[in-house]
Amino acid sequence: MTAFLYALMIFVWGFSWIAIKWQQGSVAMEVSILYRFIFAAVVMFVIGKVFNKLQSVSIKDQKYFALQGCCLFCCNFLFFYSSTAYIASGLTAVIMATAPIFNAIHGRFLYGTTTNNNFWLGVVVGLTGIASLFAGDLLQTDWSQEVFLGLFYALAGTWCFSIGNMISIRNSKNKIQPFTATSYAMIYGCITLLIIILFKDLSFEIALNTRYLASLAYLAIPASVIGFTVYLILVDRIGANKAAYLLVITPIVALMISSIFESYQWTVYSTLGLLCVVLGNVITQVKKPILSYFIKGRISDFKTKKIKG
Repeated sequence: MTAFLYALMIFVWGFSWIAIKWQQGSVAMEVSILYRFIFAAVVMFVIGKVFNKLQSVSIKDQKYFALQGCCLFCCNFLFFYSSTAYIASGLTAVIMATAPIFNAIHGRFLYGTTTNNNFWLGVVVGLTGIASLFAGDLLQTDWSQEVFLGLFYALAGTWCFSIGNMISIRNSKNKIQPFTATSYAMIYGCITLLIIILFKDLSFEIALNTRYLASLAYLAIPASVIGFTVYLILVDRIGANKAAYLLVITPIVALMISSIFESYQWTVYSTLGLLCVVLGNVITQVKKPILSYFIKGRISDFKTKKIKG
C-alpha cells in the first residue's frame, strides 16, 4: 500500500505544476489559491462528516493546524505560484526536491532526528544537479533577474513546505490523523489568504475559460484533497525525510510535461543535472556507509598492490 501511495503521489503532483502555470493570468494568484483550497476544504469536510473521519481536537491542536495551514496552504503556494511566473514549472518542481534537506535540518533541531554521512553526500550530489539544471538557463539569459527570482521563490516555498511537514510530525505524535489535520489546516490557510486578499484589495473575479477552470478543479481535488492527505499519510508511515523523496521523482514528470506544454528545452546541463538530483537522493536512501566502504576498498587495493610489489 505504501508503494502504491508513493507512485500515486509522483504522478498526481507531477502534473500539478503545469496546472499551477495555467493559473497565471487575469486572476490574482492569491484569489486562485483561495478558490483552490476553499473547493478542496469543502470536499474534505463533506467526506469527513459523511464517513465520520474528523476527530475531536483540542484548542491547542487548532493552533498547530493554523500554523500548518499558513505554511502548507498559503505561504508556500504564494511562493510557488510566483516562481512559475519566472521559470518553467518543471524547474520549480526540481527545486522542491530539496525538501528532504530542509526536513533533515529542521528535524535535527526540532526532534533530534539524526542523519548519516550518506545523507550529506547525497545532498552535495543533489545540489550539484540543481546548479547544473539552472546553469543552462542562466547562461542563455545572461544571468537574468527573472531566473534568480524564480529560484528564490521556489526555495522559499520549499522551506514553508518543510515547516508544514514538521508540524505534521507533531500532529502524528499526538495521535491526530492526517485527514483531520489536513481538513482544518486548509480552512486556516483559506482564512490567511482571505486576509491577504482583503488587505491588498484584490478582485474576486474568476476566469471562465476551460483551461483555468480545468486546472483549478485538478489542483483542488487530485492535487489537494487526495495529494496532501496521501502525502501526510506517508509522512506518518515512513517519516518526513523518506516521504519527501517522492519529490525527487516528481520533477521528472514535471519537466517532461514542461517540454510538451511550455517548450522547455532539454540540454546537456539539464539532463546531467536531473540525473544528479535523482542520484543524490538515491544515495541518501542507502543504509551502508558509501564513503567508508569506498575508502576501505581503496586502502585494501593499496595494501594488495604493496604486498605484490
